[in-house]
Amino acid sequence: MHKHADMLSIGQLSQSEFADLLSMAAAQRLDRCDYALAGKNLALIFEKPSLRTRVTFEVAIRQLGGWPILLGPIESRLGERESIPDLARNLSLWVDGIVARVFKHVDLEEMASFATVPVINALSDWEHPCQALADVLTLWDVWQHFEGKSVAYVGDWNNVSRSLWKACELAGIGFRAICPSGFGPSAGENPAWFTETDAVEGVDAIYTDVWASMGQEDELEERVEVFRPYQVNERLMAKAGTDCLFMHCLPAHRGLEVTDAVIDSKWSVVFQQAANRLPSEKAILVSLLESDHEASEESRARILGRLGHVDHHSMAQRKLWM
Repeated sequence: MHKHADMLSIGQLSQSEFADLLSMAAAQRLDRCDYALAGKNLALIFEKPSLRTRVTFEVAIRQLGGWPILLGPIESRLGERESIPDLARNLSLWVDGIVARVFKHVDLEEMASFATVPVINALSDWEHPCQALADVLTLWDVWQHFEGKSVAYVGDWNNVSRSLWKACELAGIGFRAICPSGFGPSAGENPAWFTETDAVEGVDAIYTDVWASMGQEDELEERVEVFRPYQVNERLMAKAGTDCLFMHCLPAHRGLEVTDAVIDSKWSVVFQQAANRLPSEKAILVSLLESDHEASEESRARILGRLGHVDHHSMAQRKLWM
């Protein structure tokens, strides 16, 4: 059985590989139905509720000529009805890829280790790579270059912020984490971390997420008290300066991590982020499942020329995410 690639973490990518995906995602918006996945079937596993990820992956697969197969709620409970290795082995007999939105990243890694088809992380407790790619694509749409730009993530350090941090590093975007003590980066992670919200001064975009992720709902009351000073409101946006963008992966808890005045303002790009989930996921699908795809030199140069040296070897000649 030939060795294949998976997309489990933004950290698996080199700078040039990440930039390839950005240029491919931008190109996908111009060619909505290129049938790159014609004749291919993909299994979708959703342990967690989903709106953006569920809809965009189904639409992406169909627009590319493939067929999405959504597993039912019982079959999607990893390790309950049958072991994860057995699930992965069985699915590999029938489908060409697996898209999985899971609670535990270790379950995703176990699935990938036993599957003989590509496995894509549609969200885990450790990372959300599809969201991060869409986020950076959104910033490129607005800024057209990344030189001297910076993003501040404000709130609870989680899967979204972790992938965003890694994506910003690959894109050459400055990154600051602004999180309360006890809710910041894990041991071994080294983003610039501040506990005071004054650290947003001078940034070009402020990003936030819910204060209690799925599975932490019983902690919400306690977390509201901890995170209240970290609410992204007009006062906090003013600290950053004029023209600062607001970002959120959605769904948003309006009145908690962000106010209506901010999320509905002209500086909010939350719906551009949501829109960019579709071309970003199409780029990931094509890069993993179409053997002869190559990003166009023109589209790649537009983005990657601002990211430093780029390896222009065909994507078909090398494996991503090994």
